[in-house]
Amino acid sequence: MIEINKNYNESNLETMAKMPNNFIDLTVTSPPYDNLRAYNGFLLDWQNVIKELYRVTKDGGVVVWIVGDATIGGNETGTSFKQALFAKDCGFNLHDTMIYQKSTPPLTHNRYEQNFEYMFVFSKGKPKTFNGLREPREYADNRKNKAFGRNKDNSVDVGYSSKYETRLKRNVWKYFAGGGANDKIASQHPAIFPEQLANDHIISWSNENDLVYDPFMGSGTTAKMSILNNRNWIGSEISSEYCNIIEERIKKAWEEKRKEKDLTQNTLFGDGM
Repeated sequence: MIEINKNYNESNLETMAKMPNNFIDLTVTSPPYDNLRAYNGFLLDWQNVIKELYRVTKDGGVVVWIVGDATIGGNETGTSFKQALFAKDCGFNLHDTMIYQKSTPPLTHNRYEQNFEYMFVFSKGKPKTFNGLREPREYADNRKNKAFGRNKDNSVDVGYSSKYETRLKRNVWKYFAGGGANDKIASQHPAIFPEQLANDHIISWSNENDLVYDPFMGSGTTAKMSILNNRNWIGSEISSEYCNIIEERIKKAWEEKRKEKDLTQNTLFGDGM
């Protein structure tokens, strides 16, 4: 039997072997790819990971798989595309190919600077949850807040409408690479996952009390943002060193959550003074 709200210091395949079919609502993860970073000597068996993710994901559940490609001898590996196509072969729908645009790209000198990773959104059937995020709308003229309609006499009615101030976010999301770098605990990990990125996917594809999984927990960002957004979670992390980082961040996330709850209660009921 598997426990929720727990990180497992083991391979993700061992963790998923404990899970029943149709168990997870949402997976948000960024696996190590193409040996771009030394991951304490562990290798990625991505084919079996994707197969197991399909088995444990609920009907209507979503997997957000964030990856890039190494460039070796001037030739990109294309591993990300191989993984996406393999996921489709396993039964997933490729619901969306989103882009994580990094605000601090590395210098490559002999080509246009590469400043993105793919965020493949796989779904098991039609996604059961989509809480679409909105962003400020850009306008080409001063018609910003005008809504056009017809009066009963068929005359044009021009009025103010706040719904025209925002639009559904596009699928290119920009974040500071290593977002959460102000978190000194997280910065001990070589590949910090942007907190806002994890937050935005968790809000978009799950609801409160849903179960979120990260098979490559890393520094624990998925767990932290699940806690702060009232989601249950499970993590797998094979590196004991990184598990220590995860435990510290989880502890601080629960402390932050308790402070938020206390502040809300004091606001609603007063501090008793």
